[in-house]
Amino acid sequence: MIQMSMYGVFELVGPIGQSIISHDVQTSTNYGDIVLYNENQIVVFYGSNSRAYTRLVHVNLSQDKMRELLDNGDVVITLDAYGRNG
Repeated sequence: MIQMSMYGVFELVGPIGQSIISHDVQTSTNYGDIVLYNENQIVVFYGSNSRAYTRLVHVNLSQDKMRELLDNGDVVITLDAYGRNG
């Protein structure tokens, strides 16, 4: 679980507790994108930005749904790197 905090008006940021290898490239993000920033933080976007990130995954929700879920303050998210069957 990652404690995410509001940062600006279009993203949530949370520490992952350790540094991991990143492959940052200049990229434009959009709502639903989840990226690694600075080798030790996860960023979840519900707006747009342009910066060097390591892309991780995209959540297929509408921008309105992303705002509804994330635009209300701090949240806790869980990322599953292995996926689940069933």
